[in-house]
Amino acid sequence: MSVCSTVNKIQKATKLRIASFVHGSDGLGNQNFPPPAGKALDQSAAAFLVEQANLYPGQVTVVALGPLTNLALAVELDPSFPKKIGQIIILGGAYSVNGNVNPAAEANIFGDPDAADIVFTCGADILAIGINITHQVLLSDVDRKKLEQSDSKYARYLSNILGYYYDYHMDAYSITGVYLHDPTTLLAAVDPSLMTYTEGVVRVQTDGITKGLTVFDNTKKTYGEITAWCGKPTVKVAVTVDAPAVVELIMQRLLTDD
Repeated sequence: MSVCSTVNKIQKATKLRIASFVHGSDGLGNQNFPPPAGKALDQSAAAFLVEQANLYPGQVTVVALGPLTNLALAVELDPSFPKKIGQIIILGGAYSVNGNVNPAAEANIFGDPDAADIVFTCGADILAIGINITHQVLLSDVDRKKLEQSDSKYARYLSNILGYYYDYHMDAYSITGVYLHDPTTLLAAVDPSLMTYTEGVVRVQTDGITKGLTVFDNTKKTYGEITAWCGKPTVKVAVTVDAPAVVELIMQRLLTDD
């Protein structure tokens, strides 16, 4: 497949998916804050990623907290990008657990599975944090009360936003707390020792009822025939997390106004 046809496939397959039932229609718990004053840059996200990787080879870490469209387009824009980027930490996938969009797929991978498969197999230094990890890290209703009663403006701000998210978790999972997907992934960049990892090849199902499924090959077995995993570069996938330590670090940061 040519570069152009691959890029077209990514762009055509990408449909903006707004989970308003999870985060509210404004993405911030229906708080209706005023719109930001800044303006979007003319430069595309993919071009910006390539530019930064070229300016600072091996020094840039990307923490990808959504679908991987822009990273895949960066790979197609500059085939040397995977070797120039320092590390890509991905919030994405469900490894040996059900997804959160459907039993097969996690939301970020489901958002653009073609892009995800390109990124997972591009040869970059990749660390994937799946919902098998983030579903172990829970911010309780007691934690939220601490945020609500804090003197920190950031803590109170977040407490207000979280109301809608708590309601979703009660409806979807019957729990009184929220899963800390994004903060846990960010902390993997700050302190990788909070988790343990395994290594192997990840491929993504791009169509059918299992679209968005992340399938991990631990490379321990030699198969009798060539598979879609053969010859592909390995990535690191988180398998355990020190959840209490992660929650403690997040609470410490939110309760500090610095």
